[in-house]
Amino acid sequence: MTDCIIVGGGLIGMLSARELKKHGLEVLVLEKGELGKEASWAGGGILSPLHPWRYSKKVNELANIGHKIYPQIAEELYQESGIDPEYLRSGLLVLGSQEQELAKDWAKRWSRDMSIIEGAADLQQVCPGLSSNYSTGFYLSDVAQMRNPRLVKSVRGSLEALGIKYREHAQVTSLLVENGKAKGVVVNGEELHADKVLVAGGAWSAELLKSYENTPDISPVKGQMILFKGSKNKLERILLAENRYIIPRKDGRIVCGSTIEHTGFEKQVSQQVKDELAESAKEIFPELADMEIEHHWAGLRPGSPNGDPYIGQQKEIDGLYINAGHYRNGVILGIGSAQRIAELIINN
Repeated sequence: MTDCIIVGGGLIGMLSARELKKHGLEVLVLEKGELGKEASWAGGGILSPLHPWRYSKKVNELANIGHKIYPQIAEELYQESGIDPEYLRSGLLVLGSQEQELAKDWAKRWSRDMSIIEGAADLQQVCPGLSSNYSTGFYLSDVAQMRNPRLVKSVRGSLEALGIKYREHAQVTSLLVENGKAKGVVVNGEELHADKVLVAGGAWSAELLKSYENTPDISPVKGQMILFKGSKNKLERILLAENRYIIPRKDGRIVCGSTIEHTGFEKQVSQQVKDELAESAKEIFPELADMEIEHHWAGLRPGSPNGDPYIGQQKEIDGLYINAGHYRNGVILGIGSAQRIAELIINN
């Protein structure tokens, strides 16, 4: 018998399933497409909010959980799946920011390593090849990353190793509710039963819950990204200049992102945005001008007010839970969110 149905097979849904299974629950994950192929696949995988001092205590608490335990989680996923999610402590160099004092206060509060860097020559010591246009920055040496496409494959492999059931191309059209209690879901006309249902559908979560009161304020926010085909050790640090980031992967490829576009549920890419991303990336790290752009894609983030995720029980319906709305921070907040929702489901 299924104890909990999870609607949504992205990173949040899969990590939640993994946590529930560890606590002895039988779980079924339902995904409208393929596991992990929406925002979870498309993101950059930086294991920190881009500007964490701008976020709430709630976000930073979840991020701190991820920061502490992702090295262990990455190793577990590798052992369970045989797929390396490519956890890599690259460090994050923040360029040209006027928020050094806010960042210093944040680093002290959350016990994170931060050093202020003055002068182009010192910046070059941290990141050789950086544009000489930058003369100030600060370096967060303990910021890590994981490679999203490999991460979602690794988590999927973990589900299989742990015997967690899932169904792909399984569009949930409605919830089964009787006398104010969740009883399951309807998929393509088929009723699937469970006394607990977790909605973890990313940008699509509010669509499933829109007929109920207290619908979470979650909407799609498109982000376009590009991938340069680089060589190993060309760039070793994650670079951030306001909302543009550059991420070096283990194999030498370099990701640049990302736009923030409120265009509904469409994921079209545009040549104009591709050119803008490439130009801004080259302005930050000029050596990218000599590298081929290998791929250009878009994903839909689950936007929420102030970036605070919804993690908890739906107030109207007993047995109905939500874990969604992580906006740009699904990877770093994912494991803490999964632990919290699993604890809540198990104890109710």
